[in-house]
Amino acid sequence: MDKSPDAFRTISEVAEDLDLPQHVLRFWETRFTQIKPMKRGGGRRYYRPQDVDLIKGIRHLLYDQGYTIKGVQKLLRENGNQFIAAVGTGDMAAVAAIAARKQEVAQAATASTAPRGGVDDEMLVGEPKVKPSRRFFGLGKADDDGPVAPGQSRLSKDNRALLQEALFDLLECKRLLDQVR
Repeated sequence: MDKSPDAFRTISEVAEDLDLPQHVLRFWETRFTQIKPMKRGGGRRYYRPQDVDLIKGIRHLLYDQGYTIKGVQKLLRENGNQFIAAVGTGDMAAVAAIAARKQEVAQAATASTAPRGGVDDEMLVGEPKVKPSRRFFGLGKADDDGPVAPGQSRLSKDNRALLQEALFDLLECKRLLDQVR
């Protein structure tokens, strides 16, 4: 007899469903305070459906995506339980909605704390130590054909997005290298 989707699950049922040893679930409870199964007399654990979804998300990030425990803890702090649970259930629409809502809140906070004196919110802070090579964005073109047109003092939005994407890729590479060290 199958249980209702809203029924509580024992640790053995969750472990079997997610193909995890029970001791891993107990360990994760110590590392992720968001996992809070209900405990009955004798210490028997009963997991709510939202607990199971959260554990599925944590499992996916740790085992399938290669995140570290600290990385998942940071994602939980920054995005909340619903985000990780949506990742676990594969609900990409919910993941996108939560990320968009978080971005809107961050933009609103930035707009309220930004200086008012006509300062461009896209202005970069600091100067590069080495003059950037334009061969990646200009693909071998002359300097005047690079990403910044003559007389223009900043990158186009497309090239800025490319740089941001390259930065994220480099940070991900660094994270993976740190993980194997």
